[in-house]
Amino acid sequence: MKIWVPSQDIADTLSDLPEGIPPVECLIYDGRGPLPGAPEEVEVWVPPLVPPPDIPGLLRRMVRLRLIQTVTAGVEPYIPHVPEGVTLCNARGVHDAGTAEWVVGAIIAVLREFPHFAAAQARQKWDYHHTRALADSTVLIVGYGSIGKAVERRLAGFDVEIIRVARTARKAEGVHGVDELPDLLPRADVVVLVVPATAETAGMVDAKFLARMKDGALLVNAARGSVVDADALLAELNRGRLLAALDVAPIEPLPPGHPLWTAPGVFITPHVAGSTPASRRRMRALVRDQVVRFLSGRPLDNMITGHY
Repeated sequence: MKIWVPSQDIADTLSDLPEGIPPVECLIYDGRGPLPGAPEEVEVWVPPLVPPPDIPGLLRRMVRLRLIQTVTAGVEPYIPHVPEGVTLCNARGVHDAGTAEWVVGAIIAVLREFPHFAAAQARQKWDYHHTRALADSTVLIVGYGSIGKAVERRLAGFDVEIIRVARTARKAEGVHGVDELPDLLPRADVVVLVVPATAETAGMVDAKFLARMKDGALLVNAARGSVVDADALLAELNRGRLLAALDVAPIEPLPPGHPLWTAPGVFITPHVAGSTPASRRRMRALVRDQVVRFLSGRPLDNMITGHY
């Protein structure tokens, strides 16, 4: 069986499968160079972190394909093009720790003004002043899935109130539905976005959403750039009414000269939330486990059916 994987370390993980599992032939395709072989022979594809060009054309050529196992939780580049009879699985859980750590770190960095103090250090300036704090804040988590739960676990001990929001309400878990956001947003000091990129979430954080946030509130986007209306956010930032911490952008890489770079009150990182050694280890373990499950006929984890 031929499998395309995005890196040598994942190929190495599949080089010594358990006894009784048929061996696989791994070819490395990182999405940037030429194809490593004939797509027509591939039965399992593990795409790279950054989606390769012409996914529809590539999938049309993969006539023997039976499984796509992504290394990301988001699968929006693949869902519209998955051929009939092919199973799509995501990497739910792999990036929870890294993304949740980034969320908490970004919140603290912005509220305690770490970027400002780092710039003052570079100027050798002792710029003493009081800052805001996370303690006694209300944090609204929009997207209460595995990453949202991981964020909440890491906020335990920070003396905050958590408001949970998901696509639909789950009253037994204390989770509000997304339709309740207009009433919940004015209560939040921090709004954390960890929703998947879907047709329903595209542009959900628009001018009306932002207008409902209280003055001085912090918007934290660890989801996708498509979730936030960049022009509406820029308007609020330039007014000085809101703060933002962004690990994602409307265009990636965010080009030089884009107004988000110089907007007041915004902290930007280059989509690195899940890029950690822990994520890498968990990714390798997931891919290995899924391939073993697939080859032994056992049920797969993280299968994408309908909404995800």
